[in-house]
Amino acid sequence: MVHVLSSRTLLRPTDPERSRAFYGERLGLPVYREFGTGPERGTVYFLGGGFLEVSGRSDIPASPAVGLWLQVPDMAAAHEELLARDVDIVRSPVREPWGLIEMWIADPDGTRIVLVEIPSDHPLRYRPGI
Repeated sequence: MVHVLSSRTLLRPTDPERSRAFYGERLGLPVYREFGTGPERGTVYFLGGGFLEVSGRSDIPASPAVGLWLQVPDMAAAHEELLARDVDIVRSPVREPWGLIEMWIADPDGTRIVLVEIPSDHPLRYRPGI
């Protein structure tokens, strides 16, 4: 078995500066580390228990099969903050039939980002009798 010490999701944006502005300024993700120089330099952001690396450049946007799932503690607060930062909300927060509260946004290349709040009574947080 492979022993994984750390992991990160890699994004190769079509416009690295625009993507860094989106993830760092508009989403407000904290920077873990930066490397290299110039417009295609790398920036690694904290994503809760993981990392997101934005580096290099691609001629085409990421596949629509790729997305990010980000859990937030308070969806109403996240929604207000993103609106204040002029982030395009693809779909406003909705309580899904499976009980999670989800809001959808997209990065400048169209990468889908699902923000999720897990309510305190949801089985992902609490399972009675266990």
